[in-house]
Amino acid sequence: MTTGTKDTGTRTIERALGDRARATLPPGIAEFVMFVLKQGWACLFSGLLLIAILVTKAVWQDDWPVHRYDALFLFAVTTQAAFLWFRLETWEEARVILLFHLTGTAMEWFKVSAGSWTYPEPGVFTVLNVPLFSGFMYASVGSYMARVIRIFDMRFTPYPPFWVTVVLALAIYVNFFAHHFLPDIRWALFAATLGVYGRTRIWFTIHAHDWWMPLPLAAFLSALMLWVAENIGTATGTWVYTGQIPGQIVSFSKLGSWYLLLYVAFVTVTLVVRGPLGDGRAWNGRTD
Repeated sequence: MTTGTKDTGTRTIERALGDRARATLPPGIAEFVMFVLKQGWACLFSGLLLIAILVTKAVWQDDWPVHRYDALFLFAVTTQAAFLWFRLETWEEARVILLFHLTGTAMEWFKVSAGSWTYPEPGVFTVLNVPLFSGFMYASVGSYMARVIRIFDMRFTPYPPFWVTVVLALAIYVNFFAHHFLPDIRWALFAATLGVYGRTRIWFTIHAHDWWMPLPLAAFLSALMLWVAENIGTATGTWVYTGQIPGQIVSFSKLGSWYLLLYVAFVTVTLVVRGPLGDGRAWNGRTD
């Protein structure tokens, strides 16, 4: 996958770090260290937003002229603008992030109105009782996904027919709304993700070495990290799930929700970024 010239500076830094790691660490450990550093670089936006949530919870006072939620919104907007200004994200990636921002905000409006969770603090930048910074939490997932594909030069093969992935993503997204009125089909959707993506490998590059991981496993591990972030969000009172007791961990059912939502995020990315996708014929077992 061609990354272009926008991230030439970060590539230089990565090469320098990689050379230093390989010179001082055993080969396997050096590769792992570079994997962790690249992952950290890919989730920079989400990491900064999570730090902002923790810091504002620790220092914010009720009598300050700006509400905490509004400060988080302004921080997210400024950070996104800085990412584009300093070319930490491409405009192509920004379009992906905007799409997921919109779909995430729509879900927030519905879920809050349905009583699934609430935002207990006041704010000016709110719509339908949902603070606008919440859309950036979903956008941070899109940001991570777009950046990690580029940073690791990811390829996905064998890849299922594109229309199948779109139909599955739509079914997952619709079920997040429909299960409030109709039977929840999430178990069928879990099975569908394995049926559609079970053979798909994520190939990624660390320095000059290629590695691979089954796509469903990568989705589960990413969902686990998001579940941890959810616990930080509820522990700081930034949002509160209905029926959740203070100090109680977030239900493990949310881990499944994030696992499914990650497929929606991934397909949203592929609507704009098609280069890393393998030939659909491979899904039928004819080539790899």
